[in-house]
Amino acid sequence: MKKMIWVGLVAALSLSTAGKAQVATGTYTVEGTNLDGSRYDGTATIELSSETTCHIYWNTGTESDGICMLYDNVFAAGYVFRNGGVGLVVYQVMDDGTLEGAWTIDGVDGSGTERLIPQ
Repeated sequence: MKKMIWVGLVAALSLSTAGKAQVATGTYTVEGTNLDGSRYDGTATIELSSETTCHIYWNTGTESDGICMLYDNVFAAGYVFRNGGVGLVVYQVMDDGTLEGAWTIDGVDGSGTERLIPQ
């Protein structure tokens, strides 16, 4: 299962375009849509864990933790729900620092959308 997340992460990162984006550490406001189209919100916190990786924590009514990285203007994270499910999210870094992307959960059809807005 972990191998599938890394394969997806590598594939997503290879789709990035030229340009050097930056992602700020700190707290973000989360706005998203679930797999069924319903809306959710909450917060996410990003903390550097090395020069090339970071940790991300979401609290959107459901808590999850992940490892993340930035490559050009693509920000991606593999994550684990506190109940044990795993997922993948890929964001595009916008000029204003907002992250806009799509996410999915292993073994579940469909994808949701998510926007992280720096606080």
